[in-house]
Amino acid sequence: MPTVLRALLLAVLLTFVPVAVGVLLAGGPTAPAPPPPAYTGTDLADYDATAVAVARADFCSRIVAEAVTEALGKEAGKASAYANGDRVQVDGSRDVVHEYGCSYRAGRGRAEGWVFAPPVTAARARELASARPGDGCRRVADAPALGGPSSAVLCPGESATLTYAGLIGDAWLTCRLTLPGSTPEQELTQRAGRWCVAVAKAAAVS
Repeated sequence: MPTVLRALLLAVLLTFVPVAVGVLLAGGPTAPAPPPPAYTGTDLADYDATAVAVARADFCSRIVAEAVTEALGKEAGKASAYANGDRVQVDGSRDVVHEYGCSYRAGRGRAEGWVFAPPVTAARARELASARPGDGCRRVADAPALGGPSSAVLCPGESATLTYAGLIGDAWLTCRLTLPGSTPEQELTQRAGRWCVAVAKAAAVS
């Protein structure tokens, strides 16, 4: 075999072997990354609100969208937010509020969360937590705490509303979930609790 031909064959062989080995070691085409795990909320009973600090400021932009969907059972069709000093519809009339909050709606469901702008003392928190529930409403026995002092109030009816509120640091945080009245109380309690954890996490100081 001519010397030139032998040299060419050797060059081809030296090029092919490393490339073939590299392909074998790489294992062929890269497999697609697995999808992220589905969102799962945290039960309020499993959340230690006393270990976090809540900012008395806007937090709604940090609420996880999946938490809203989990609470309402479907994606929210309408969302709104407000800040300290805004005029908001309260009990049938527009009034200036001193809190930060937001609301999400889907059908007959509504998920809300807000935090007072002024600091709240422990004494004032005890007054808020022990306030008499509105007509037709009652306290939920053995409800998990949202900080301390805290309260949980259920208002049944055509639409059932569960409201959790509590003192976390010097911030009075409230979260509320309204679902159709046919929703079992245990389910409403769990979904409202998980919604509260999502609100607390969004409002927590990192």
